[in-house]
Amino acid sequence: MGTVIQLKNQINNSYYQLKDSVEDKLLLVEEKIKSKLLSEVELVQKMTDYHIDTGGKRLRALLTLGAAKMCGYSKGTRDINLAACVELIHAATLMHDDVIDNGSIRRGKKTLNKIWNNHSSVLVGDYLLSRCFEMMVEDGNIEVLKLLSSTSSKIAQGEVLQLQHQGEVDMLEETYLKIISAKTAELFAASTKVGAILSDMRNKEKEALEFYGRNLGLTFQIADDTLDYNSELKIFGKKIGKDFYEGKVTLPIILLFQKANNQEKENLKDIFSKNTRDENDLNYSLSLIKKYDVIKACYQKAQHYINLASNSLSVFNDCEEKNILENLTSFSLSRNF
Repeated sequence: MGTVIQLKNQINNSYYQLKDSVEDKLLLVEEKIKSKLLSEVELVQKMTDYHIDTGGKRLRALLTLGAAKMCGYSKGTRDINLAACVELIHAATLMHDDVIDNGSIRRGKKTLNKIWNNHSSVLVGDYLLSRCFEMMVEDGNIEVLKLLSSTSSKIAQGEVLQLQHQGEVDMLEETYLKIISAKTAELFAASTKVGAILSDMRNKEKEALEFYGRNLGLTFQIADDTLDYNSELKIFGKKIGKDFYEGKVTLPIILLFQKANNQEKENLKDIFSKNTRDENDLNYSLSLIKKYDVIKACYQKAQHYINLASNSLSVFNDCEEKNILENLTSFSLSRNF
């Protein structure tokens, strides 16, 4: 059965192709991250070591390495340094996210804020960002500095925008897209564009890779948000309803509210206006999502952005790296729901 889960599987399968193609450099990225996070402050070192040990797919770093390789970058270590840089930005945002969301588990382990405290987590997240800016300056390219500093600013603004619309069940789809574009897609876009910048590509190629990354990021976030309401979710080991219980209004709820009748809309408003939601609230929402076939609608939205991302790579000559990046976005359009 074709679902958003199959979309996520496609992305995951392609991820391993991308990882294999730049595996040697990815190991150097890991070494670079460890060396940049060394600190004389014991607590900082403990917390950064713990964060590194939790792992992660390093997808943003892989996108930088893969884009640079596709653009012909082969000499030097700028791709390694900048791949480490985008990963540090991502890591910092996760630390801040866990504080904002009062998160307790990430990647199957306790979050930093639960082991230590919120104050330390925020400050260590800031420490990661400061290290990242050091690396930007060391790179010496003003275009890279402008891009990544602007990206960091947009991510922060996206976080605030999401807080501003917390529990707003009648949120416009346009607002949701602004939030996930800032919070997620901007860093994807920067990760891929950096690969073109350090390869001295023309503006045409830079813009194409930026467009590719942004639409891949939108797809990725829509898929994640939809999985939170998908009954097949156990495949990924992620509990259903995490966003729901936190009061986050994401695409499934937005599309559901658009389709619901007046009484159902009032019920949804009541549910999301509460300080806490229970399992009965979730089950009611899931029944409406099934009734109005919302998962399919979300899948179709994700498919739209996947097509945009894949088509943007047409400006590049055919090569292994291009095929891998295309495979990261492509999946069969003929599916039964």
